[in-house]
Amino acid sequence: MKCILLANGEYGDLALYKAVTAGADCVICADGGANYAYQLGLTPDYIVGDMDSIEPEVSAHFAGSGTVLKKYPRSKDFTDTQLAFSLAQDLGAREIILLGTLGGRPDHAMANLYAGLTAAERGIKVIHYTPQCRVYLLHGQLTLQGSPGDLVSVLALTERATGVYETGFAYPLNNVVLEMNNPFAVSNIMSASQAEIRVKQGILLVFHYFS
Repeated sequence: MKCILLANGEYGDLALYKAVTAGADCVICADGGANYAYQLGLTPDYIVGDMDSIEPEVSAHFAGSGTVLKKYPRSKDFTDTQLAFSLAQDLGAREIILLGTLGGRPDHAMANLYAGLTAAERGIKVIHYTPQCRVYLLHGQLTLQGSPGDLVSVLALTERATGVYETGFAYPLNNVVLEMNNPFAVSNIMSASQAEIRVKQGILLVFHYFS
């Protein structure tokens, strides 16, 4: 099941998100992410969070559309995005594509990236999407489709990631260890329209910037 998760972050031109939202089996909004779903013409299956960011008219619109609102107290131990992630997994999502989770405050962006760690460890495909960049949480193997010259950075999301391979790049990697305290695998360059990244153990963050 493919799940689209909208957070209350930065989007830019909303028209550039139409293609990625098409064909979703489930749409979940983390609080104010519902404002962007409304503008995109999407009807969420669920809106979760403390509801401090959703516009009143948007909340009223979706309340009468069959959307389930799951309200939590403002003082809670989880972010709205974490709650949405948890719900997506409970619903059986095998692919979670997140919108509005990057940009803006760096602490929010980092928290959103870490929020997908458990899902990635369970073999769920997790992708943070912007029109300019995709960020993948990789556990296993990933084939990137792009263009020669695209920039790709790879970081360890877990403390260590072992058995890392990169092929189809200007600077290939062959069975290396990446560690959080030594982020050397940044700004690699795709040498063809397709490249592959593999990791034997651990979780990688793969940032793909389109040229």
